[in-house]
Amino acid sequence: MPKFMPTEDFIIQLFCMIDDQMKDVKKHSQSNLYPSEIVTIGLLFAMKGMGERKFYRWLKGNFLHLFPKLPERTRLFRLLKTHQNWTKRFLAEPTVLGIADTYGIELIHPIREGRSKRQIGKKGVSNHRFIVGCKVCVVTNKLGLICGFEVATANVYDARFRPLIEKFKDEMIVFVDRNFHTRDGKDPENMKVCRRGKWNERMLIETVFSMMTRIFNFKKMAHRVWEYLRARISFAIAAFNILARWGMKVDGNGFVHLSIAEFCP
Repeated sequence: MPKFMPTEDFIIQLFCMIDDQMKDVKKHSQSNLYPSEIVTIGLLFAMKGMGERKFYRWLKGNFLHLFPKLPERTRLFRLLKTHQNWTKRFLAEPTVLGIADTYGIELIHPIREGRSKRQIGKKGVSNHRFIVGCKVCVVTNKLGLICGFEVATANVYDARFRPLIEKFKDEMIVFVDRNFHTRDGKDPENMKVCRRGKWNERMLIETVFSMMTRIFNFKKMAHRVWEYLRARISFAIAAFNILARWGMKVDGNGFVHLSIAEFCP
């Protein structure tokens, strides 16, 4: 694929890749959009990293000919919220070794905490500073592709996500930092706590977070309803997996080169 693909060609190829994974999903008789179109729009929304109104203007103003039956804005985003579970089809397969870590997403500035009854985020620490928002825990395989994720408010401790790691107990040994460990002896059998400076293979997940921050503007969001926030995160993770597979290269030493910037619209 050329490094600088026109956006329209990119959207068409993205749709074809999604459609191959969703051949068994039937279109609802009253729906104007096919399931593959809904997922494609959801992934584009996550990739653009902008607000709902701005994204809708961009999509309708530039690519209405690709989605001629595009519904009204609020209905479109209700569709994305309703069908967010379709993104599970694009989660990666586990490998013998995996990595887990958390990522903080800021929803409002800390100085605005408590001003609105519609606030869904809580105050917590991310990257050594306070944020008011949520925390995402992801589990990746050895290639850096995301196998599973969970979302909670930013005030929870990382050990809250141990059930997510335990889901992979028959498939994967998961490397984590010491924040996932507690003294109650209830750590999952497949969870390996790594001391600082040991098992530097864990840094692969920091590369994943860095790309999602830079390309998807993943660090800051403005959603006020939890289900819409979770939908945005679900589509972002599916988009990352698709684009990472698309541009992945593994050298002769087994080092994984992840690259997604050239594929984003």
